[in-house]
Amino acid sequence: MVEHGQALDWPRYSHGAYAAQQAKAQAAKVGLWVGKFEAPWDWRASHADGATPASQPLGLVSRKLVAQSGYSCEPRRKCGQIGSCDEAQWYLQNCSWGGKLDRDGDGVACETLC
Repeated sequence: MVEHGQALDWPRYSHGAYAAQQAKAQAAKVGLWVGKFEAPWDWRASHADGATPASQPLGLVSRKLVAQSGYSCEPRRKCGQIGSCDEAQWYLQNCSWGGKLDRDGDGVACETLC
């Protein structure tokens, strides 16, 4: 799972057992590494008082959208082939090639749609 970007190596418990697989996933920008995120242990440490974030960070796609989307990372798409901002964001967050839809690196894919 770590090698495919679906899990993180938490060195506190693994002592780096999966560091090589994580580096491979990060370099390939797959799974979690497609977008930007904060490691769960870092988030918990910064929110130790139990407070939750005021709003959902830009760029996150709801689980409901992913479950109902019917989108697929194959074949690759260009902004001209995408019909909505939600769809563009889904590709950005879920496909290894999705980063190409965010030319200025601000976390918003296909800005003409968003």
